[in-house]
Amino acid sequence: MKEKNMPDISTKYMGLTLRNPIIAASSGLTKSASKIEECEHAGAGAIVIKSVFEEVLAQADFQIAGSATIHAEAYDYFRSQLEMQYGPREYLDLISEVKKKVTIPVFASINCVSSKWWTTYAKQFQDAGADGLELNIFKIATDTREDSTAIEKMYFDILEAVKKQVTIPVALKIGMYFTALPQFVAQLAKKGMDAVVLFNRFTEADIDIEKLNLTTTFSFSTSYDIYKPLRWTALMAGQVGCDISATTGIKSANDIIKLLLAGASTVQIASLFYQKGIDRLVEIIAELKAWMAAHKFERISDFKGKLAFANTQSPQNYLRAQFMEKIRGIE
Repeated sequence: MKEKNMPDISTKYMGLTLRNPIIAASSGLTKSASKIEECEHAGAGAIVIKSVFEEVLAQADFQIAGSATIHAEAYDYFRSQLEMQYGPREYLDLISEVKKKVTIPVFASINCVSSKWWTTYAKQFQDAGADGLELNIFKIATDTREDSTAIEKMYFDILEAVKKQVTIPVALKIGMYFTALPQFVAQLAKKGMDAVVLFNRFTEADIDIEKLNLTTTFSFSTSYDIYKPLRWTALMAGQVGCDISATTGIKSANDIIKLLLAGASTVQIASLFYQKGIDRLVEIIAELKAWMAAHKFERISDFKGKLAFANTQSPQNYLRAQFMEKIRGIE
């Protein structure tokens, strides 16, 4: 129930009504029913269950798409992770259990690199009760013979294979490394994508100079990381034919407000909750409401996209036009 004289922070995302735009992102904080209940109790508008990996579904016939171009140590790394992930049966059981315990929307998350396995499992995730699917796709171009069209086609193929099997909404969580990102996202939307999540983060490659081998490294996002999703959200909001969920670098209510002003329908948070605890969400929601009240906004739609590229009076600030001015300011 809406608090008396307080702004309404409910929002629409992929056709679903969320009590607020803050989604608990796929992570270890959403890997069990008890942890997901904690997210709901703290106030999350929705949750994305920790991803099930395509490699787990394919374990009996293990292969990573394009494995011939993947370094042997990276291949071994992927194999070593399989036993640490829950399998498809456990994942289906988790979805069913969670849906019995929480009332907020629950999205299943699939970390995938091909369309081979999804014609079966996407439908099973829907039947288990998932309110939507989030496909987390990341393809590293390593073959000099493979052009951008082929890489984009892989995304299209995965999306189309899944959409043929389910009626629930489907989001794609993608990276930013595309030549014409707005056009690519618009094409995905035309092929049935309901939302795009900007952007995914993975482990980075590193080199151990003493052992002379490849390693991987991962760190939590920082406040500076917000500027990439902020820019691209603003550039695409209202122009690509789907909702936008922004993630990475969100550390405060102010960050959420910025992304909503840029045109995001929702935001997704994980690192902050790892660092400060899920209860930090209670304070963030209160701060969001206080800001809206101070600016006399009664609902999210009153200011969502107000400063998107298509709406702002200063669109050049999202482009390179101010680069020299900023450099002069610090020299």
